[in-house]
Amino acid sequence: MKTAVLLSTIAAAKAFAPSGNFGRTSSVEATKADLEAIAEKANPIVKFYDPLNLAEQDFYGFGNESTIGWLRHSEIKHGRIAMFAFVGYIAQSNFVFPWPQTLAGAAHPSADLPPEAQFDQVPLGAKWQIFAVISMLELWDECGGGGALPHYTKGRKPGEFPSFQLFRDNVHFVLDLYDPLGFNKNMAAETKERRLISELNNGRLAMLGIFGFLSADKVAGSVPLLNDIAQPYSGNPMIPFEGQFSYFN
Repeated sequence: MKTAVLLSTIAAAKAFAPSGNFGRTSSVEATKADLEAIAEKANPIVKFYDPLNLAEQDFYGFGNESTIGWLRHSEIKHGRIAMFAFVGYIAQSNFVFPWPQTLAGAAHPSADLPPEAQFDQVPLGAKWQIFAVISMLELWDECGGGGALPHYTKGRKPGEFPSFQLFRDNVHFVLDLYDPLGFNKNMAAETKERRLISELNNGRLAMLGIFGFLSADKVAGSVPLLNDIAQPYSGNPMIPFEGQFSYFN
């Protein structure tokens, strides 16, 4: 069991590990000027704000433009995850699936518990299934859908997740994550740009929102606006396998 867990963890880690093929010779169209232009559209009041000067860094020796591509893709991806988490938190606070959670017939944790405590009660095997799917999605993103797209540090549009076409053709039918029915194929460029800016802003707001919920539940009074709806949680939301798994057991 520990060997399987270790291999799964390594697979997940590889999804975030930089490949040795990422170099400075790639054609990348991402500069600090692009970030400033996006910031102006996203928030004309705050505009470009980079107190840590990340836009001038050179991560992993990729070069500055590749670094900006990495940062943009990372922000969009984590903004999407935060939007899922924010909506999921609200849903889990009020509703749980009525069908059994396991084949043995165990019910889903009660909605009376805070979402963090509900996740703590999810069986270990189910958690590993979740992390396995996440790892596969990360690997598919990193390899550009089997080479269909360049890496996001080498010119791919930030936030563009590869199609599953190669997987569909060779393994099993599965819908793409974005626009699976092709409704937006002919979307006007202006509309697409406006929606991308909205997604960026919504993702940033969702990141603040989900961490606001987690902070309010963990530290009483830390988010005054949420004092009336916060649900005290004694565990650690940053430890997804708390009490269930440890390399040292």
